This record gives sequence, C-alpha cells and structure tokens, in this order.
Amino acid sequence: MDKTITIRMASESDAQQILDIYAPYVTDTAFTFEYDVPAIEEFTQRIRNILKKYPYLVAVRDGSVVGYAYACAFKGRAAYDWAVETTAYIKRDCKAKGTGKKLYQALEEILKQQNIINLNACITCSNTESVGFHEHLGYKTVAHFTKCGYKFHTWYDMIWMEKMIGEHVENPDPFVPLPQLALLKG
Repeated sequence: MDKTITIRMASESDAQQILDIYAPYVTDTAFTFEYDVPAIEEFTQRIRNILKKYPYLVAVRDGSVVGYAYACAFKGRAAYDWAVETTAYIKRDCKAKGTGKKLYQALEEILKQQNIINLNACITCSNTESVGFHEHLGYKTVAHFTKCGYKFHTWYDMIWMEKMIGEHVENPDPFVPLPQLALLKG
C-alpha cells in the first residue's frame, strides 16, 4: 500500500484534477456509460451537489489528486435514506497501489457516522478489475442486468454489488447529512 497517499474531502477547486482522472474512463472505456466528458462547470456542480449531503473524497500524492471516491443517493425517496451508491476512480498509473482501498475505507467511516447501512455499487460486467476490487472489500453481487448499456457499438451487462456496514434495526438512527455531521463534530 502506498503510504504517501493522504485522503481528504474534495473541494470545488479539485474539479479539474478529478475530471482529468475521469475523462479517460469516459473516452476509452465502458466502465462509465457517459458518452461525453462533462464540461468543467458541470463537473464542479456535481461535486458541489454531492457535498450537500454526502462525502466526496480525494486521494492526494505529492500535491496531486490521484483518485477519488464519493457516495450519492441510491434513490430519491426517504425510505432509501440508509442506502447509498458508491463510486471510485483512480488515475490509471496509480492503480493496484492501495489507493482505492484507502479511499473506500475512509468513505465507509464517514458513511457509518451518517448512519448509512447499505452500500451499493453499479459496475459494468466488463470491468472485472472493479468487480474483484469490490469483492475484496466485502461487496456481494445482488443483481445482474443483461445488455442494458450501449457504448462503443456494443451492448454491456451490468451488475449491482452491495455491502452492509450497519445493522438493520426496527428504528434506525436518522441519516445525518455531511454538513450537519461536521457541525456535530465541531
């Protein structure tokens, strides 16, 4: 594991470096089903919107962002407050060095404090590296969708993987949005 990696909360000023990591996944892979690389303004807005409720973390080495991970709403209904979708992308030359694991471990710690229980990840079946990564971290495949994504003149299957990080009790503690969590700790 790379010991020189630090994990911190992302800020809007990180948007270009994060977008630089994400862009090759859009242009060169079917790991994301976006067809076009988002404009920097749109990407900055995405970061801003996620941080209103959930953590958006970056991994930094030698002053540069080399990976990122975030959580977002699994579904937009109150009954889903205890479930999130998790996402991570690592700079291509920084893979297999423990960066993704460090990001996900930090993400999970914050999500536990927010009273999140279910972590869900949507993965293109062709991304066996991501499937293996999630399995290594305790995620299990819970759904398989056949040929539901089309990119680069090819139909792709996708799976949903899930990990529980808390107990499903009758009266769960309420979800705590990220800004309120910071106030509670302050």
